Amino acid sequence: MNWMKFRLLYLIISLVFLVSGTFSLIKWGLNLGVDFTGGVVAEYKFTNGEIKTFKYPVKTNEEIDKIRLDFKNQGATELRFETVGPSIGPELIKKTVYALIIGTSLILCWIVIQFKSLKFGVSATLATLHDSIVLIGMFSILGHFFKVEVDFLFVTAVLTSLSFSVHDTIVVYDRIREKQKKEGGEFYNIANRALTETMVRSLNNSFTIIFMLVSLVLLGGDTIRWFAVALLIGTISGTYSSPFVAVPILVTWDDIQKKKWKK
Repeated sequence: MNWMKFRLLYLIISLVFLVSGTFSLIKWGLNLGVDFTGGVVAEYKFTNGEIKTFKYPVKTNEEIDKIRLDFKNQGATELRFETVGPSIGPELIKKTVYALIIGTSLILCWIVIQFKSLKFGVSATLATLHDSIVLIGMFSILGHFFKVEVDFLFVTAVLTSLSFSVHDTIVVYDRIREKQKKEGGEFYNIANRALTETMVRSLNNSFTIIFMLVSLVLLGGDTIRWFAVALLIGTISGTYSSPFVAVPILVTWDDIQKKKWKK
């Protein structure tokens, strides 16, 4: 199948999500949870026997009293009610950003060395950046419209999704390199054949993860639901970006190089 024939369509789809997410981040930002802002952690047992943990980024005594009164009116029994400070401070956020930059740089260097080509490394890094913006942007939108909060589990989900995305991209790139050595020919055609051969394997691998995450979203508790949603978004974005972002960037780069050489 001629996958690269639809490169423009893949670009448009990616741009829709990237622009929407970036706009949301600039206009509304992220709805930061207790892990970032500090607040109250409360645990209540309801009349049906169910026990739930709640986190509220509240500061004043009036807000705390209102929360307690609301649960009391519902007949819930208070098991725990604590005021906590932010567990993710500015210094930790700064270190996390530095770690991401260092990690991404090392991945870029490793891919460049392994594939002996700068374009492979840069293309894979751009695809990874694509997934990060999509995931963070989607949670900005969810935070604005559905009051979904960003917490420490979200940071974990972002890092996990990035590792999945890079792994899937390397599998496709490795097949492209293998075909270059064994078969040769136009890079455009090599990329198409490599995608055709790895597509089923990638989809099967991704769907096993997606089915599990969908189950967690639907049946899991409130504590991990949005963590599962973040992983689900990251997995879907990573599954899409490996063949339809990383490879098209690589092919387009190769086309531009050839045109320059001809001139």
